Amino acid sequence: MAVYTEVSFDEAKEFLQGLQLGTLQTMAGCSGGIENTNYFVTTDQAPYVLTLFERLSMEQLPFYLRLMKHLAHHGIPVPDPAANRDGDVVHALKGKPAAVVNRLRGKSELAPTVAHCQQVGAMLARMHLAGRDFSMLQPNLRALDWWNETVPVVLPFVPDEQAALLRSELAYQNHVATLAAYGALPRGPIHADLFRDNVMFETADDDADTHAPVLTGFFDFYFAGVDTWLFDIAVCLNDWCIDLATGACNAERTRAFMEAYATVRPLTAQERQLLPAMARAAALRFWISRLWDLHLPREAAVLQAHDPEHFHRVLRQRILYPLTSSTLITA
Repeated sequence: MAVYTEVSFDEAKEFLQGLQLGTLQTMAGCSGGIENTNYFVTTDQAPYVLTLFERLSMEQLPFYLRLMKHLAHHGIPVPDPAANRDGDVVHALKGKPAAVVNRLRGKSELAPTVAHCQQVGAMLARMHLAGRDFSMLQPNLRALDWWNETVPVVLPFVPDEQAALLRSELAYQNHVATLAAYGALPRGPIHADLFRDNVMFETADDDADTHAPVLTGFFDFYFAGVDTWLFDIAVCLNDWCIDLATGACNAERTRAFMEAYATVRPLTAQERQLLPAMARAAALRFWISRLWDLHLPREAAVLQAHDPEHFHRVLRQRILYPLTSSTLITA
């Protein structure tokens, strides 16, 4: 999250009152991402997140916001977009599309344990199943077509060895997309960006003093789209279940995640077959986008760019040490 479009306190106050969300008390810009303008705002009713969309259009936004409402209605803990008197969830502020959602309780866990990975795996499966009857369609805008368009743009900025890897991996993923097994993968709305900082947890309040984590929500659905559920799983495995310093797979967390997911929704034979390829695909996707954001940045008042080298390491690990049955589901 970042601030590209400045919104004054008075402008935000009037906007929130128009949505009948109460009187604005506090307001602060958010840092940590790179796609939208975000403010944490608190009114006399509740805490919210105010978002102005810098890249997504008025036509694209209903998919994301209605998906969130759909999932919330089906019991998935996600932010619920505020509607106006006409029921619209996409608004306008400072000439930009805008939305307001309730702010989730808890905080992100940046050093997840097996228990955190189990909860994320199970909730991701619940989210996939809950989205099956969501009627709106929009593709994953950062999928293979975007990779094919963007790799030539970033190639001039990387060393020859990395350029060769980008080309070869892109060719491999284009090949995978032609396979019958890939065409048979289950599909539906996916989050597509469910990193550690996009999930909230609280500590359990019980008499056992276990301090067990309790998942309180998934958020930041603005990369969501219809794609394979397996790609969503792979994105999670590449963040929740690796050693951040090296990009290497953590087998214990990987098994915990996959077993928890499969308890809710068992994987198909095609998903088991192609998980190693999708783990590579997910690493490639974020390597490309980080290269793009680093070398072709936009100005922002608050901006924290992410290191593309991290997903270069993850991709190399996924190629050298592909996921096998010993790192998947033991049962």
